[in-house]
Amino acid sequence: MIKAGDDEGDGGSSTETSQQSEDKNPAEKALTKLSATTIGPGWTKVSCPCCVSKQVEPLVLVKLGEKVRPETKRWLIRLIGAPQKDGGAALLAHPGEDASGDIIVVSAPRCTLLRATEELGLCKTYFNGDMEAFSYDDRDNFKDSDNMESFLTLAERQYIVKYELDGLRAQRDLRIPGLSDSSTLQHRDNIWQKLGSAGVVVDSFPLHKRDKLKDLSEAWYSGNQLAQPLDSVNGYFGSSVAFYFSFLDFYTWSLLPPAMLGLSITYFSGDVQKEIGESFSGSRGTSDEDDSGSAVSGHMIQAVFSMLWSTVVMELWKRRSASLSYRWGTLHIAERFAEPRPGFYGNIGVNPVTGRVEPLFPEWQRDLRMALVSVPVVGLFLGLVVVGMVCFYWGEAQVQELHKDWGSLLSQTLLYMPSVLHIVYTNVLATVYKTVAQSLTEYENHREQSAFENHLTGKVLVFTFFNYFAVLFHIAFFKQDVPLLRKRLASLLIITQLINQVTEVVIPFLVDRFISAPHRTESEDDPQEDKFRNQSTLPAFPGLFAEYIELLVQFGYLSLFSCVYPLTAVLLLINNLTEIRSDAYKICKLFRKPCFPPVANMGVWQIAFEALSFVSVVSNCWLLLLSPRLHKLFQEGGMSSTNILLLAVFVEHVLILVKVILAVLIPDEPDWLRKKRQHIEYKSMQALREQKLQVEES
Repeated sequence: MIKAGDDEGDGGSSTETSQQSEDKNPAEKALTKLSATTIGPGWTKVSCPCCVSKQVEPLVLVKLGEKVRPETKRWLIRLIGAPQKDGGAALLAHPGEDASGDIIVVSAPRCTLLRATEELGLCKTYFNGDMEAFSYDDRDNFKDSDNMESFLTLAERQYIVKYELDGLRAQRDLRIPGLSDSSTLQHRDNIWQKLGSAGVVVDSFPLHKRDKLKDLSEAWYSGNQLAQPLDSVNGYFGSSVAFYFSFLDFYTWSLLPPAMLGLSITYFSGDVQKEIGESFSGSRGTSDEDDSGSAVSGHMIQAVFSMLWSTVVMELWKRRSASLSYRWGTLHIAERFAEPRPGFYGNIGVNPVTGRVEPLFPEWQRDLRMALVSVPVVGLFLGLVVVGMVCFYWGEAQVQELHKDWGSLLSQTLLYMPSVLHIVYTNVLATVYKTVAQSLTEYENHREQSAFENHLTGKVLVFTFFNYFAVLFHIAFFKQDVPLLRKRLASLLIITQLINQVTEVVIPFLVDRFISAPHRTESEDDPQEDKFRNQSTLPAFPGLFAEYIELLVQFGYLSLFSCVYPLTAVLLLINNLTEIRSDAYKICKLFRKPCFPPVANMGVWQIAFEALSFVSVVSNCWLLLLSPRLHKLFQEGGMSSTNILLLAVFVEHVLILVKVILAVLIPDEPDWLRKKRQHIEYKSMQALREQKLQVEES
């Protein structure tokens, strides 16, 4: 094992601080050594006398290319450990076995963690027990600020390491030892991105902590408990993952009222039972029979309930989300004026807002790229959705004719083939589109990571809404075929959920169990470096996009069309009760530990759910208009078709007004939290004012 401590900083035995004040007391001197109890000596020096730790905690593994030379690895270790004022990351790096190995283990000293905590805008517990926006200058007044394992969660510490590595930029033109001149770093180049394109850094990811992961697994999905350990999920995986599972849990239990209503309507309405039987058998009754008797009143109750339920659920979720954000310290998260994201490029200049020297990219060029490239490509994929819809209708007509001629069990089974094939088509198209949307958003070259995520999510949301709901809207609004809509919805609810479970859990489990796991066997006596390296054999976590899309589509099915199929909420509830555990198992066992930034809420996904809740008013009002029973009642009352349409528009506007009133009456955050937020903002402004006065006095 190489040492980390020579004059160049690429070796040496661990870990005395390079500068020590003469006036340190004995207790401080006793802590100036970093004992790497986990993987032994070899850490780079701590360059600041305030960085005092009892031990070094391995946080992130950097996987190097097979052909990386020792001098390149030593240079990278020096860069990781160099002070930030010299262009380094001010982190701790360990070379693994030796200079020729293909891994670097990275940790972080106390001062780097604390400074990044302030830069990210995280809130922490003050000495009086309140949550306050963390200030490095006031660090001694924050609870546990001398103990990083208590002060910051594991997910926060690991994200900060990744944040510092991804933000490395060259301070001057620099040649990388061991690489050709073509890989020379230019001034303000993103170093980590350049090393990735040069094949030096293959991957970097946070390390699992086996003991903590085991405890979390037992409390999360291994036992019989119904409640999720959300605080533990936040501590281990971060707030992005915790918010997803919190919403999944909240949304799942919110399905109980519509599920109970759907069961009641189905049980007490013989016509609804008949409709559901027809949707599974593939037969098509007449419209008069489908909407006769008490079935109409049942559908009307379901439609109005779904419209109001979707609003109440989202408003209550916003309150819960705000409370969780305060509890997890992300209420005051900083996003504006952040460092450019790693993939951002442009001509070097001075940012007129921040005054920092960084790459600049004209806004008009980005707008031009979106208008001339992104919009046409997205339109092309929407056209492919229409092509699939036309093929579905053609296939539906063919099998209907076949069933009329044959009338056999085989032809009855074939009635579902167009739906199955179209669902497979839409899922494949969605997978391809996600990759294309990622490339398009990279091409647009957004400066902030939040802007990148919002534009990417926006592209996916537009396509998802069109891809999954276009056929249903066309059947309801243009074909006006309620039996076909009911049959299609039943197919989607069952087949899509089966496909999602197989592709998201079953296939990854089988691949891991029979292909990856045999190559990952380890024993207690194996070197720690090998155990870390084994984690790199797991596939990267694909992110939360697919999970949110699945919930959004579910929410759409329920809020938009459940009045024609009252058992929608029942099927979704059954699916989600297993989804919570399968998603938890998947993220714990089948993938590498993900690394997400701290977030204050679900972001643009929350807006998407709210938008669907308003679209549900139009959808449900139109579906009720299709009821022949209602038409008959209106005609008996002497109303013309025009007056019926005007009445429907009036009812729609009234229901939208009711939804708006509900949204206003239910505040987005509790009163106590609103006061806490205002207090945090006031204290932050006061701290900035004091810093400005100190600068002026000096």
